[in-house]
Amino acid sequence: MRLIKAIIRPDRLNDVLKALYGKEVRGLTVSRVQGHGGEMETVETYRGTTVKMELTEKVMLDIGVSEPFVEPTVEAILEAGRTGDVGDGKIFVFPVERIYRIRTGEEDKSAVTPVK
Repeated sequence: MRLIKAIIRPDRLNDVLKALYGKEVRGLTVSRVQGHGGEMETVETYRGTTVKMELTEKVMLDIGVSEPFVEPTVEAILEAGRTGDVGDGKIFVFPVERIYRIRTGEEDKSAVTPVK
């Protein structure tokens, strides 16, 4: 079992979700986050004050999957999330020791969606 954490551009979210659903990946959490990677800082003016914006708006996906879904999930995010420009984001894949489905008490592989 793995936890896939992807940080992507907000404008790529719908395409990434469509690609994930196409690979039958369903159980995920989406969060709006801010971060800084390789993109250039932007300068904005607010009420006559110049402010250097060091953080950019991003979307973070957390997806728990069984082993057969790791590569299809990563491929879907890479293909649908890529623009080729700096700031496309990152994908992290972590091992997961235990998973519990709160509703049913199912554990581990039975608790992730989908199961193969």
